[in-house]
Amino acid sequence: MMRGMVDIFDMGDRLGPTRIVHVSDPSQGLKGVLVIDNVARGPAIGGLRMAPDVSLEECARLARAMTLKNSAAGLAHGGAKSVLWGDPRMARADKERLLRSFAHALRNEQDYIFGPDMGTDESCMAWIKDEIGRSVGLPAAIGGIPLDEIGATGWGVHHAAEVAAAHAGLSLHGARVAIQGFGAVGRHAARFLAETGARLVAASDTRGTLHLPDGIDVARLMAIKKGGGAVTDYPSGQKQDRESILRVDCDIWIPAARPDVVREENVHLLRTKLVLQGANIPFTPGAERMLHERGVLVVPDFIANAGGVICAAMEYRGATQSQAFAAIEEKIRSNTEAVLKEAARARQLPRDAAVALATARVTEAMGYRRFGMM
Repeated sequence: MMRGMVDIFDMGDRLGPTRIVHVSDPSQGLKGVLVIDNVARGPAIGGLRMAPDVSLEECARLARAMTLKNSAAGLAHGGAKSVLWGDPRMARADKERLLRSFAHALRNEQDYIFGPDMGTDESCMAWIKDEIGRSVGLPAAIGGIPLDEIGATGWGVHHAAEVAAAHAGLSLHGARVAIQGFGAVGRHAARFLAETGARLVAASDTRGTLHLPDGIDVARLMAIKKGGGAVTDYPSGQKQDRESILRVDCDIWIPAARPDVVREENVHLLRTKLVLQGANIPFTPGAERMLHERGVLVVPDFIANAGGVICAAMEYRGATQSQAFAAIEEKIRSNTEAVLKEAARARQLPRDAAVALATARVTEAMGYRRFGMM
């Protein structure tokens, strides 16, 4: 294992990062990074992301998003993130070996609690729990609350939608929804929104976009995906390339895929009234500002998609699934309302209002630590 520091003064600020750990073992094909951004509020919870094209910069940005998310949600946890280079669809035995090796290398990083993220799931967290005893988002069979399986993040996105719709002049009943990334977050957000009367008109995955203006049967599409199919295997509707999801005319657009999918050069393609950021850092700052100037309401990622980490924090303290869902509902509805009210009052971006709220809470917590330690 190689552990090293980058110059945090080049990429950080007064909040963090407090520690960056590089892990490398070429003989095993192991390469990963852990960024612990801030632990003033408590040990950091943050997901482990596995993909062939992750980077230190992405990890650091996601770690900061977790600091803000956990702070805004009022959790007794700081923010961190880890990334592991590799194909998440590799053979199960190879994936288990790699994840166990990565966790073992980080066994002494007591300030970090692993959680699931893109490319990892409840089974991955079970392997890590067995290896070092420090993970959340575990299978129910070993006492966890499987947040991806039950749709904890999607449950939160749905409640953010209910609050934000009024601010955007929308009724959720009959609202047209398009979702980029019909995975763990996107499919459950679609399910919960459909239960309120919203209509899924488009969904995308890595293999393409399905567009059906009359409405997609969410349960049927979920069954197709669960069986290993693509959204374009749905029996009706228009089948398009995956970038076409940007052009769908809708009322609510939900990014639930990778970072920076909407940028200054393609933001003009979006035709929506409300954006609920189900993914972490899905827009560049410039793109988000351009949407705001067009009158599109954007609920920031660390406000809208905090359901997963709220569930994880509740699991860590022994709560039940019903208690976790109640906490998600209360915290996300309260924070969405507070952020959107302040943004309207101050005539500022919702993200600016959200960052101010979360940063104030972190800064106050830092004041109680020895020498203001992060």
